[in-house]
Amino acid sequence: MSEPQTLTGVIRTQLDGVAETPGSAKPDPILVVDNIVRRFGGMTAVDVDHLEVQRGAITALIGPNGAGKTTFFNLITGFDKPTSAKRLIGGVPADKAARWTFDGTTIANTGASKVARSGMVRTFQLTKALSRMTVIDNMLLGARDQLGENMAAALVRPLWRAREKAITAKAEELLDRFKLADKKDDLAGSLSGGQKKLLEMARALMSDPKMIMLDEPMAGVNPALTQSLLGHIRSLRDDGTTVLFVEHDMHMVRHISDWVVVMAQGVIVAEGPAGDVMSQQAVVDAYLGAHHDADLGDDALLTETSAVRIAEEVAQEDALEEQRVEQALGKETRS
Repeated sequence: MSEPQTLTGVIRTQLDGVAETPGSAKPDPILVVDNIVRRFGGMTAVDVDHLEVQRGAITALIGPNGAGKTTFFNLITGFDKPTSAKRLIGGVPADKAARWTFDGTTIANTGASKVARSGMVRTFQLTKALSRMTVIDNMLLGARDQLGENMAAALVRPLWRAREKAITAKAEELLDRFKLADKKDDLAGSLSGGQKKLLEMARALMSDPKMIMLDEPMAGVNPALTQSLLGHIRSLRDDGTTVLFVEHDMHMVRHISDWVVVMAQGVIVAEGPAGDVMSQQAVVDAYLGAHHDADLGDDALLTETSAVRIAEEVAQEDALEEQRVEQALGKETRS
């Protein structure tokens, strides 16, 4: 079967005609984000005008440390609120107010639990496994529509027994898929860092998400588990789940991504297929600096404004030094 007939090939064929520019429109976006701004004091951590995430694709969100990737995740999943959400005119959201939709439904200013119930779930850079609960109990917490969580229904076992049996079977199936079946009765705190990543990913799948967001899934994972995680991420896409992940491992990004979005200083600076976007000048500048291939001692790099500022600073330093010398000489004369 030729690649265009496979699911991966179909997705990449759909993306072939997409412009490789920040905020480009996608053929079938599942997530559309507009005007998200997050400021902390005088610092702007995120300033995204427009972003679309293609349904069914693996999209990588990359950028140097401090680019705003995790903050962006926190904003759209309800763990933080955008500064731009407060921009109102006469009680009505202004044109530049933050808004984002998931699978056609507006989820702006929605709490994290409601976002998860809508079908968009996430994992964290630092795993959130409940260490003093068993692996299987961690899994059961991720399931939706548990009748036993209702106080009244919990008193009538026949009402929730069948549902509990079904979700337990599902949890065991996922643990087997993620090679954690033999750990199901162990405390989650006893797992290795890589196994906790697998557990968090498996637990996220208990809610049957439409899109899963992975924040640095390879961070702290030993090489023995890296290939396993890569395979699981691909299988999510093959099962029809949209994947958006943050990662610093460029080999992984090139290997599995259908599309790459690049952030720098909170702004989307580039988009495109992994093989192309890495060579874009905006991406090179974001990671290495705009003057990475230039002689920083070359005066031609100085703008007129910066040259004047530097000259003024030098003059001020010279004046201060002269004052210190004069004061020292005056002391010696008096003595």
